[in-house]
Amino acid sequence: MKKFTSSLKLLLISALFVIFSLQATAQPLSPVQIDKLVEKTMAAFNVPGIAVAIVKDGKVIHSKGYGLRSLNSKDKTDENTLFAIASNSKAFTSAALGILVDEGKLTWNSRVIDFIPEFRLYSPYVTEEFTIKDLLTHRSGLGLGAGDLMIWPDGSSFTLPEIIHNMRYLKPVSSFRTKYDYDNLLYIVAGEVVSRISGMTWAEFVQKRIMEPLKMVRSAGSYDNLKDKSNVFDPHIPVEGKLQVVPMTMNNVANAAGGIYSSVADMSKWAIMQLNRGKYGDSQEKTLLSPAVHQELWTPQTIIPVRGKTTYKTNFSSYGLGWGLSDVNGYKRVTHTGGLSGVVTQVTLIPDLNLGIIVFTNQQSGEAFTSITNSILDSYFGITGIDRVAENLESLHKSQDNASKVTEEIWKIVEANRVKGISVADIGMFAGTYRDNWFGDVEISLRDGKLIFNSKKSPKMAGEMFFYKGSTFIVKWFDRSFDADSYANFSFNNQGNVAGFTMNAISPITDFSYDFQDLNFLRK
Repeated sequence: MKKFTSSLKLLLISALFVIFSLQATAQPLSPVQIDKLVEKTMAAFNVPGIAVAIVKDGKVIHSKGYGLRSLNSKDKTDENTLFAIASNSKAFTSAALGILVDEGKLTWNSRVIDFIPEFRLYSPYVTEEFTIKDLLTHRSGLGLGAGDLMIWPDGSSFTLPEIIHNMRYLKPVSSFRTKYDYDNLLYIVAGEVVSRISGMTWAEFVQKRIMEPLKMVRSAGSYDNLKDKSNVFDPHIPVEGKLQVVPMTMNNVANAAGGIYSSVADMSKWAIMQLNRGKYGDSQEKTLLSPAVHQELWTPQTIIPVRGKTTYKTNFSSYGLGWGLSDVNGYKRVTHTGGLSGVVTQVTLIPDLNLGIIVFTNQQSGEAFTSITNSILDSYFGITGIDRVAENLESLHKSQDNASKVTEEIWKIVEANRVKGISVADIGMFAGTYRDNWFGDVEISLRDGKLIFNSKKSPKMAGEMFFYKGSTFIVKWFDRSFDADSYANFSFNNQGNVAGFTMNAISPITDFSYDFQDLNFLRK
């Protein structure tokens, strides 16, 4: 027993030595070093403006804007510049439902149909069993981004009742509660649950029950709800090699999935509350979320596979309720990212270090926020000698080069066909009206010898169709900021007439919200 005790003491001493050694080697970046890091990142990834905040031990230790919030106005970014935080809104939705759980208005295992009777999914069994927790955990069985074309990329004209109704037509790609596939539409449904229970819109509830208590005075649940729009970012996208301002994507229907506008200054208050496990106030004397509810938000619900080499020796990854959860360098990481046209954001929390990092950018390069966040994490982890900007720039160039090889080869074939010549008579058979159950009608018309694609419900989804091979065409969208050209694969009936078509993105790096693969058009 004595020998065992001595060994245990040695083990504990060794462990403490390792901990103290790590703490000793950790040298958090200075404000000047952060400034240089952000400037380097902006230059590397062609980002006009970035805002960064760091919270540590309950205090804001860095909060600053860099560059321009708009290339048009030339106004500068500061810590109060409002960005669309996109899917970082999802954690607010899970918190809103958590508040209602604390109030006894529902439980995590309450059925969705008890609050939204008209809610239907493809399977009657899944519909009956679908719970509030299922809305938040990306395990429905639907595919990645299923149905997103009802809310993306132009804010379209789909109403909330239409979206809820149309979800019954989305076919699953896996069994219920077996696989992680990121989903936006179910968070929209979650927001409607909040609305029906509270009698307020989701945006109003979040404003009153979360933002106001936390004194997030400039933030709002949607662009329309902003009280002061004098310091709002402009989204930027590289379009055919040139960075340009693009219109904001505004769709109030999708607020619960990605509608919040906030600044890094305001989001620091949100991060501090989260790190305090639902407590807030000068002395954390107030409670926004109970310990039990907050713990549930940060409890793994859906496994996310970890394969191959990872940045921080990650062994396990999962999704909680509105948060991604994983181990990084021996610490628990709680994080989420967000992206819309021309903007990407990231919130990262390391609870064991009482550390939060918030990075907002007005260009859709995720490599930019990753470079900044990981460089700051490295300094707290005691990791030196790695240039995260160079690392991510290399990765970006590699993926872009691979994608370019695919698309360039396709357009070479299209151009060869153009030179060869395809008669109007050959392509005229494809003109007509086609219908998909959830996306609605698409009109393919022949104009001046060209096939033109037009969506009735999502008007910006319009483009010219070019012959590729066999009965396959390429749709080249008129709005080149989409960067999402697609195959259109036509089929024929027994009489040899065009019966319908399916679609698939041609580039391997097309945003997943262009869920062309879920469409199945039949000729009317």
